[in-house]
Amino acid sequence: MENWCWEPEALAFISGHYETGEPLPKELLDKMLAAKNYQAALFILRQLEFGLFDFRLHAEFRPDQGAKILETLAEIKKLVAVVPSPSWGRFPHAFSHIFAGGYAAGYYSYLWADVLAADAFSRFEEEGIFQP
Repeated sequence: MENWCWEPEALAFISGHYETGEPLPKELLDKMLAAKNYQAALFILRQLEFGLFDFRLHAEFRPDQGAKILETLAEIKKLVAVVPSPSWGRFPHAFSHIFAGGYAAGYYSYLWADVLAADAFSRFEEEGIFQP
């Protein structure tokens, strides 16, 4: 649904001024799209960081050595982070997705779902978003 709702055709169909019924002006749509996509690359990098952290914790854990949680996160941040995190931060303590949320070694599925959705939506982009 997210893909459809940002298409001008769909927005014209579902929106309008509450008094006049006038469609959403193109200038406003352009501003909304720019705001939606603002810092999208940073968001993806952050998701990549989360996914790599999840994979490495689950793939490299050795019971005889214990988990190297903060060390692993620091190594990943060196690879992908653009914005530095404070040394006192303890993000892993609250990252329940990979410890208690059912996403163990599967956090990447958030971005993978976006890829699959974009792939499916591309057919509608080619043939028209309202084509059956």
